Amino acid sequence: MKLLVTGGAGFIGANFVHYTIKNRPEYDVTVIDALTYAGNKANLAPIADKIAFVEGNICDAELMDKLVGDTDIVVHFAAESHNDNSLRNPWPFVETNIVGTYTILEAVRKHDKRLHHISTDEVFGDLELDDPNRFTEETPYNPSSPYSSTKAGSDHLVRAWIRSFGIKATISNCSNNYGPYQHIEKFIPRQITNVLSDIKPKLYGTGEQVRDWIHVDDHNEAVHLILDKGKLGDTYIIGADNDHVNNKQVIEMILEQMGKPKDWYDHVNDRPGHDMRYAMDSSKLRRELGWQPQYTDNNGMKNGLKATIDWYDQNRDWWQADKSEVEAAYAKQGQ
Repeated sequence: MKLLVTGGAGFIGANFVHYTIKNRPEYDVTVIDALTYAGNKANLAPIADKIAFVEGNICDAELMDKLVGDTDIVVHFAAESHNDNSLRNPWPFVETNIVGTYTILEAVRKHDKRLHHISTDEVFGDLELDDPNRFTEETPYNPSSPYSSTKAGSDHLVRAWIRSFGIKATISNCSNNYGPYQHIEKFIPRQITNVLSDIKPKLYGTGEQVRDWIHVDDHNEAVHLILDKGKLGDTYIIGADNDHVNNKQVIEMILEQMGKPKDWYDHVNDRPGHDMRYAMDSSKLRRELGWQPQYTDNNGMKNGLKATIDWYDQNRDWWQADKSEVEAAYAKQGQ
């Protein structure tokens, strides 16, 4: 069974490839990645001899036609995904997330291949901190940034191609992932690598923002379940029920596990348009496909953070060369 993974050198995509090689030997894996700032070929180095790698852009119609025609299943991770970057320059997000997804859809339609499209909870907008509701597969879209709006657009394209052309596709919307190989500009690895660099962690605003944090292995196990048993045309929410933990508490968990005082952090300017709360209702995925996350509730998240801290501590060569540049970029924004 041939599996094409777009964006497979990025954070979640690379972890998906690692998970697949380790747990699903029936798959012959090819990765395509443009190796922009979010893609890093080093993410795949430990398994480089077990996969095929193509450096290329998903907007390249000729290339995608060739790759999709030679595979059985496409798992589409490739996306520009950093909110702060989308505020500085929206165009790459429009190009990759919308034009790139269109290009993949046309290749999938032409060759009649199976597609799974990876999306985000950010397409739903955000919830008030005191709102008890969670996002479901029926929640109306209400994106608030160039990043989330282009991901919403890509979801709508997939659904239109399902309805109009009958392509064999599924969609998943996941909450915020964390784990190995995540770019150190992101919230959790930034704080971990700050502590490892003897820099105080940085907390946006008051730190009351809530994310339903999910370990990347839990997410990728869910994706494989959808590939195996998901109903074609359906959407599945992937969340780990960690939506009671705010950013301040996440930093405190990290500090506690790294032997620092819980208040050893600095407050910095909040992000413009920062969504306050995401919460995901993954009951459909659990009920229909039998999925159960490993790193859920407070103890589970602490275990997931401990494993993530250990990875960044043991793989300093992977991130240290970029640390000064990342922090300098944040400092220019007062963050």
